[in-house]
Amino acid sequence: MGYESPMPVQEEVIPFLLGEDNDVIALAQTGTGKTAAFGLPILQKINVSEYQPQALILCPTRELCLQIAGDLNDYSKYIDNLKVLPVYGGSSIESQIKALKRGVHVIVATPGRLLDLMNRKTVDLGTVRSVIMDEADEMLNMGFTDSINAILAEVPASRNMLLFSATMPQGIASISKKYMNNPKEVLIGNKNEGNKNIKHISYIVQARDKYLALKRIADFYPNIYGIIFCRTRKETQEIADKLIQDGYNADSLHGELSQQQRDYVMQKFRVKNIQLLVATDVAARGLDVDDLTHVINYGIPDEVESYTHRSGRTGRAGKTGISIAICHIKEKGRIRDIERIINKKFDKGEMPS
Repeated sequence: MGYESPMPVQEEVIPFLLGEDNDVIALAQTGTGKTAAFGLPILQKINVSEYQPQALILCPTRELCLQIAGDLNDYSKYIDNLKVLPVYGGSSIESQIKALKRGVHVIVATPGRLLDLMNRKTVDLGTVRSVIMDEADEMLNMGFTDSINAILAEVPASRNMLLFSATMPQGIASISKKYMNNPKEVLIGNKNEGNKNIKHISYIVQARDKYLALKRIADFYPNIYGIIFCRTRKETQEIADKLIQDGYNADSLHGELSQQQRDYVMQKFRVKNIQLLVATDVAARGLDVDDLTHVINYGIPDEVESYTHRSGRTGRAGKTGISIAICHIKEKGRIRDIERIINKKFDKGEMPS
């Protein structure tokens, strides 16, 4: 797959996961090579002749769930008969139950749907030997704490557990206390630090001029391939509609679209049939799209962490990227807060004429 040498997170985590009884908490941003870090050692340890779940990966969104399952299928191309099953809401539960009956080795799941299957007694986690929680902070933010507790209660206590998180909120400490044995903490990059390859630019404009500023920036970078983050679904749809009307190659991604619509938009964006994807934070969480040139914040998110996650969609795997914030005068203070946390200064953008 073109991987030649391991990325830092892979170098740290793979040896632990190949061993027994090694619990790990890894603080890592997205785009650091996490999926291979846990995916390769997990696949290595699967006994293909036993058709029962041996590894469980929990993640917050269906997009991430499908992406991880896809990566694992790529990594296991030469392991015959290895079965990976993505389990998520918004798709037919019957086909997931059928697949479970036929037997699977690795389950990649969002907590809600997995709990649903457990309540129907169609999935047994008694044979699971490794549990991975990916983007654990996000699962807690989305209110999955009770579901996660209910799921982990059904997994044997002797399992290995690995928890990935970009940040370390209180809830994660309590999960690790309850379910992990002396976990080793691995820190990839500094806590909460942003990506070094990203240039941050802010454009301060009047609130009524934000959309015009956005168009101007898009015109200034004719080869732009980026995500525009908006605060609400309504704003996302409005901005996307305006851009399309004004002749830009854009589309929207937010929670009011059906799963099928979201998959379709993502597919078009991945193959670059869409240049500008207008999205909400939830929709774009954990998206792995290569070669994004720009992330544009149409307004500043309330949480500084959201900003780091958003800007981290560009400048991945060693490439450089540009993160732009279009904000009105009142948001200047928030820019300073972000600068403090990412430990970088924003360049003041001059609006292109």
